[in-house]
Amino acid sequence: MTDMTVMMDMMDMTDKTVFDWSTLSATEQAAVLARPKLDDSSDIQQTVASIIETVRQQGDTALVAYSQQFDGLSNNALVLNKQQQQQRINDLSADRKAAIDLAYGNIRRFHAAQLPQDIEVETSPGVVCQLKNRAINAVGLYIPAGTAPLPSTVLMLGVPAQLAGCERVVMVTPPGKAAADAITPEIVYAAFLCGITEIYTIGGAQAIAALAYGTATIAKVDKIFGPGNRYVTEAKQQVSQQQSGAQIDMPAGPSEVLVVADSAANASFVAADLLSQAEHGVDSQVLLVSDSAELIQQVQVEVALQVSTLPRQAIAKAALQHSRYILTADIQQAVAVTNAYAPEHLIIQTNNAEQLALQFTSAASIFVGAWTPESAGDYASGTNHVLPTYGYSKTLSSLSLVDFYRRYTVQQLTKTGLRNIGPAIVTLAQAEGLDAHAAAVSKRLAVLALSQE
Repeated sequence: MTDMTVMMDMMDMTDKTVFDWSTLSATEQAAVLARPKLDDSSDIQQTVASIIETVRQQGDTALVAYSQQFDGLSNNALVLNKQQQQQRINDLSADRKAAIDLAYGNIRRFHAAQLPQDIEVETSPGVVCQLKNRAINAVGLYIPAGTAPLPSTVLMLGVPAQLAGCERVVMVTPPGKAAADAITPEIVYAAFLCGITEIYTIGGAQAIAALAYGTATIAKVDKIFGPGNRYVTEAKQQVSQQQSGAQIDMPAGPSEVLVVADSAANASFVAADLLSQAEHGVDSQVLLVSDSAELIQQVQVEVALQVSTLPRQAIAKAALQHSRYILTADIQQAVAVTNAYAPEHLIIQTNNAEQLALQFTSAASIFVGAWTPESAGDYASGTNHVLPTYGYSKTLSSLSLVDFYRRYTVQQLTKTGLRNIGPAIVTLAQAEGLDAHAAAVSKRLAVLALSQE
């Protein structure tokens, strides 16, 4: 790339994307922090609804037809059998196998520390209450495999399912266009480590429908996990709203990162971190919030230089069109801007990064210091990369082991226990006008009143 080309790219990404926060009105500030508009058109909703209903009515026949329509495969058997799985694993290079092994170990160690504990409390004499945790019986894991097959997502979903002890763990992933069994060896090996052998070669909204309602080949699951494109996301939302469908992990939107940096930050590192998210998709959003105008300029130069070297530069450049460089009066204002945005990923590259991290209240996953790229969390540090996006991190949490459990309560009262709290229950039930509730207690109290026990 010539210097002139770099300069032209810089001009494309500067004036439109640099904002001096202190000079903006409240309305302008809100506009700067707005996400790229999601395409939630009625066309997508109707298309997905049609796919779901077709799969419900036609089952495997619909899945095979959609595989031919979308993947160009007329002979998709839908199942990746154990022999095919082993063949794919045999094709895996030693270095990639070792990398997956390392990531698996770290992710497992971090998630194993999250094992929930049952509790038991005697709230009153003779009144024992318990909170119990049980693994969800059947879970479905959706693994994207379009422009970027994601074995890392297999680990992020498969490890907690394995640790929780879910009785049935199902993986669906789009087949390769060359052949129905052309799933990457990395995905199959990651599944093997997680103990997943039930693998289906189907993707898109049709895969979500199959998981939610079941077909002759794919039995229904109770909860669906995993990211996907806008059709997958829409399908997950639709099946989760139907009583006969399935629950889902969380709403998902385009990937995003926000970097908070001061004048001491390494501009090359910051640019690389921004581009690591920009290359995800054309609707990804990346933001730099800094109190240093000089750093912002340096980062823009680095972004223009580095993006030219990326194989996915067309995607990254499209994402950069709605990137933001925000100049703040000081770092405290940068913290306020960040908390208002509620980023999926937050990277802190400041002199006091560790102390500053305590002030952020809405990020889904935080990466502290110059030596902590967001890529570490995506692959191998141990934390989970399935995160709420689009501002949902203000109220939703990153995926963790407890998402693969259901929690329920147990209570048991002795005769003494009912004597202790029964009169209060009767009083409260009568106050609410629920006489049958009161009677269920008062009849027992009457019997106890005649008893010598």
